[in-house]
Amino acid sequence: MNPDLTVIWAFIIAFAVAAYVVMDGFDLGIGILFPRFTVGKERDQAMNAVAPVWDGNETWLVLGGGGLMAAFPLAYAIILPALYAPLIAMLLGLVFRGVAFEYRWRDPGHRKWWDAGFFLGSLVATFAQGITLGALLQGITVEGRAYAGGWWEWLSPFSLLTGVSLVIGYALLGATWLIWKTEDRLHEDARRFARWLMPALLVAIGLVSLATPFVEPKYYLRWFDFPGLLVAVPMPLFFGAAALTLWWSIGRGRDWMPFLFTLVIFALTMVGLAISMWPDVIPGRVSIWEAAAPESSQIFMLVGSVVLIPLILGYTAWSYWVFRGKVGEDGYH
Repeated sequence: MNPDLTVIWAFIIAFAVAAYVVMDGFDLGIGILFPRFTVGKERDQAMNAVAPVWDGNETWLVLGGGGLMAAFPLAYAIILPALYAPLIAMLLGLVFRGVAFEYRWRDPGHRKWWDAGFFLGSLVATFAQGITLGALLQGITVEGRAYAGGWWEWLSPFSLLTGVSLVIGYALLGATWLIWKTEDRLHEDARRFARWLMPALLVAIGLVSLATPFVEPKYYLRWFDFPGLLVAVPMPLFFGAAALTLWWSIGRGRDWMPFLFTLVIFALTMVGLAISMWPDVIPGRVSIWEAAAPESSQIFMLVGSVVLIPLILGYTAWSYWVFRGKVGEDGYH
């Protein structure tokens, strides 16, 4: 096993997860907010704001899950049975959401049911993702090289808190995306939603941050011992600056600014997660080096990744560039 190669693969998977949160988070957030939009023009405009790009965003989820299985097979073998329930719920939610997205245009006679499916699929998928994160952070029971916990170990007050927090976070991403991409009444509604979602997200992040150091002893040491203390001390200042700028931009800034600074807040939370977990892939139980695949397997996969990841990034950038600007009632022109 090559330690440097293992670190590279850890960063690739972390990047894939971060890209998924950024790119799929806002369209899941629009689904969560969907019942708040007026039937007809507003809902159609919200759908059109993500229609050109939504189905490509989940590429990063496939890369993260597939990369975990191939690069860290021991972690995959432990995490999957521990989190079967929320992961299956997430996949079912994504399936319902995808079907509803397509069929609401093709079957207008049952559009209200497809709209309900789009909302429920987005909500269930997001909540399940948050529960999965919380269950992973609170620790998984491991004996030897296998999962040794029960069927309901993933369910706890902490995992429910992270689930609710992610729902709020994705909803804010969706609202700020609509501020950027839409006009008229939906644009103003999105600003109104963002004004109450942003304080709710800050409260949720605060609660999760206060609880996290106490769900696993190693987190406390990584945050409040050197060198983690160097990040822990200025982190509230970074959050405060980002939050104040976000609040200002929702009311007065350019339309792209709320989305950008919501992403900054998400990035800061990801940095906090990285500090808490590193270098474990299963916190407090299994490190990335203990879970790593053989060096030959990592090299083989890295060759493919070096080719594919730039292609995916290039295609994604091109598609977002083509569909830049505001979306009208009838979609992009």
